[in-house]
Amino acid sequence: MRNRLPAAVVLVAAASLAAACGSSSPGPGGTTGTSSSPSSSGSALKSTQISGVTVLTNAQGFTLYQFAPDTSTKSNCNGSCAQIWPPVTGPATAGSGVTGKLGTITRSDGSVQATYHGHPLYTYTADNAPGQANGNGINAFGGVWHEVTASGAAAPASSPSASSSSGY
Repeated sequence: MRNRLPAAVVLVAAASLAAACGSSSPGPGGTTGTSSSPSSSGSALKSTQISGVTVLTNAQGFTLYQFAPDTSTKSNCNGSCAQIWPPVTGPATAGSGVTGKLGTITRSDGSVQATYHGHPLYTYTADNAPGQANGNGINAFGGVWHEVTASGAAAPASSPSASSSSGY
């Protein structure tokens, strides 16, 4: 019996690929040249209030996430994981409200990923507009995803059901 991805995952992945195909020069995890893209490539990061929590966002206002299984030197989100959770391409610069330590790691594919307080940073393809945090508390690809707060700590899960296992 074949495993099937939930329809929402397939739609998000298809939309992401379609957006990438229409781009003139995207890099790994880079911007597609439109202001509605959640990815960030070497841009300024800022802090934003989302649902009462001050979180880190990219320059376009899309929420940034950390992945619990990552370490300060290694991303554990690759392949299909990185298609749903695009790594933020580094280096990044500190914008408004960002006072923590920015850095970079080299991913297994040789690309450079931005870090904040030692946490590799990602966006989430299901965040369709600035100010959304649809990925907070999701358990997918072998670990839990959290918004990155301006202090560098993981934000609490937004609801009890958000931390349940997902079919990714």
